[in-house]
Amino acid sequence: MQWTLVVPLKPLVRAKSRLSDAADDAVRPGLALAFAQDTVAAALACPAVRDVAVVTDDDLAGRELAALGARIVPDTPGAGLNAALAHGETVVRSSRPEQPVAALNADLPALRPAELARVLDAAAAFPRAFLADAATLGTTLLAASPGAPLLPAFGVGSRARHRASGAVELPLDAVDSVRQDVDTGDDLRAALALGVGPRTAAAAARLLIPGQ
Repeated sequence: MQWTLVVPLKPLVRAKSRLSDAADDAVRPGLALAFAQDTVAAALACPAVRDVAVVTDDDLAGRELAALGARIVPDTPGAGLNAALAHGETVVRSSRPEQPVAALNADLPALRPAELARVLDAAAAFPRAFLADAATLGTTLLAASPGAPLLPAFGVGSRARHRASGAVELPLDAVDSVRQDVDTGDDLRAALALGVGPRTAAAAARLLIPGQ
């Protein structure tokens, strides 16, 4: 089974505000773009992934991610993360109704294609499944097999909401790169320790990160 991944990305000027402890306002948009570029590049290199649809209204991000091979879907609803994911799912399945779809965070700069393949292969056994983030409170991936709705409920505390909605939590180990999203300076340090993609590495090299 090959998956279509739907990756939501808010306008870069509003992205990653919680990274203020590691990056100032002038730096964060470029860092957010680097995260997304490394995430999308790794996802497209995964053998379990057929294609990636990025839902965004950011022109620069759209151009850069399209250059990597992603399909860009305008964020027509403009109503936040879950509305963007639901819209992306609708667009993807309008042409391929039985396509398995997974929502993937755009801030997984240490993502490894082989680890993503393990997660998607495990998710294929269930109508809906999800992977908790490294903090065990949120979600980095939500998968829906053919014929099942995605029903995204991302945001603070999404692990509990996805579980309550009937999605199966995937109890996988050794998939740290799929769990390690980046919201804070501590998250960035953890991602750097795992080994990030080239664009994030270059962007982070220009930062002075305490403890790194």
